[in-house]
Amino acid sequence: MRTDSSPGTLPAREHLPAGDAGTPVLDVVIPVYNEEKDLQPCVRRLHEHLRRTFPYAFRITIADNASTDTTPLVSQRLAAEIPEVRAFRLEQKGRGRALRTVWSASDAPVLAYMDVDLSTDLNALLPLVAPLISGHSDLAIGSRLARSSRVVRGPKREFISRAYNLILRGSLHARFSDAQCGFKAIRRDVAQVLLPLVEDTGWFFDTEMLVIAERAGLRIHEVPVDWVDDPDSTVHIVRTATEDLKGVWRVGKALATGALPLDRITRPFGDDPRDRDVQDVPKGLARQLVGFCVVGGLSTLFYLLLYSVFRQFCGSQIANALALLVSAVANTAANRRLTFGVRGRGGAVRHQAQGLVVFGIGLALTSGSLAALGAATSDPAHSTELAVLIAANLAATVLRFLLFRAWVFPERDESPSRSTVVTTYTPSAAPAYGTRQPYAPLPTRPTAHHYATAPYSPPTPYTPQTTYNPQSLYDATVPSQPLRPTDTDTDTDTDPRNS
Repeated sequence: MRTDSSPGTLPAREHLPAGDAGTPVLDVVIPVYNEEKDLQPCVRRLHEHLRRTFPYAFRITIADNASTDTTPLVSQRLAAEIPEVRAFRLEQKGRGRALRTVWSASDAPVLAYMDVDLSTDLNALLPLVAPLISGHSDLAIGSRLARSSRVVRGPKREFISRAYNLILRGSLHARFSDAQCGFKAIRRDVAQVLLPLVEDTGWFFDTEMLVIAERAGLRIHEVPVDWVDDPDSTVHIVRTATEDLKGVWRVGKALATGALPLDRITRPFGDDPRDRDVQDVPKGLARQLVGFCVVGGLSTLFYLLLYSVFRQFCGSQIANALALLVSAVANTAANRRLTFGVRGRGGAVRHQAQGLVVFGIGLALTSGSLAALGAATSDPAHSTELAVLIAANLAATVLRFLLFRAWVFPERDESPSRSTVVTTYTPSAAPAYGTRQPYAPLPTRPTAHHYATAPYSPPTPYTPQTTYNPQSLYDATVPSQPLRPTDTDTDTDTDPRNS
């Protein structure tokens, strides 16, 4: 059961400020286990790429989770040689445990991780973290299954990856496309609240984190990536797949029973544009639509019952007209009171008259359908007639709701009427320019290097030196100048360009 009923503990997303060069904005974690051969070229290549392309300060953290070879020594040597590299040692295995530990202790506002083999093209790193820096998204993932992704890997891994994502979509209703790509990022304020809810410490860590974030309404940004499979990968596919299926069952059970306190990581009221009070947007549409559907369903049953009764002693056209007339009167009265909330007897006759016009439209649809059925077959079955009438009534129902809302029961504007005042402009009544607030000139667009070195300082506001006088427009005289000098009068008369 949920243990926290608060409306959300996460603040509204904002663009991260451009801080000093010594403050890391991005912390890229590389979880490793016995990677003494690939670690050094990976870190140096990543560092060179970030130093050359990333406009903010950054840090690279090597998360060594219980390696038994010389990986810890390589990590310490890289941390001593490169100022932006930090080494972290854990005594227990598990990629999820390493990410949770390092992310929880990091002070960078944006946290990311990637695999040590650098299978993903590093050009996707900046597009991955940019939505998190700007405040647009909460998490970001690289997707190998997007249409524009370019992936090189064997058919076995391709089949396993797609089958696993199909399982997530079918069992946990996941909408993200790639859960296991080792290329993800998260905002630190989101990680502080989300990570305590993630139980897995292995390879299922990514999937569990994404499912919980998606169910809580957080925004997940997907980036198509170029990915090349590492043939020397040490991942045990069968064991990993088994643990993932166990994790899917555990998370699905927790979601079904309400054991996950998802309200702890929801965004506050007002951060979602759907929570804002927007002018000129129809209000109460959902409630009216539900009420209309309920009344319409009952009216349809009432109409079919009346039609079956009247059909016993008259023809199909007369039975349809009588049943539709009686049900239309009842339908208008029910929608007037229940759907659109109109009470009292005022306007009831006018509403019924307008409802009869709507009834006429429905009668034309249903009668035309019966006429078409009679032209197609001379003796249609009773069940066929009912099916045709149901289809025609569904079409008439949509039109009836639109006419009821826009014509029969329109929303009245109860705000006081506005009066329009027309004034005559006189130059003497215009205020002087010096009485208004001065406008500051637009600043120069900052470059990427500027963000990484110093915060932006606005220029000094412009102060006008003179006062604008409208009367000067009438007193000013502009001397006229000839459009084109001519040599003689003869040239002016004969030149066709002067006509």
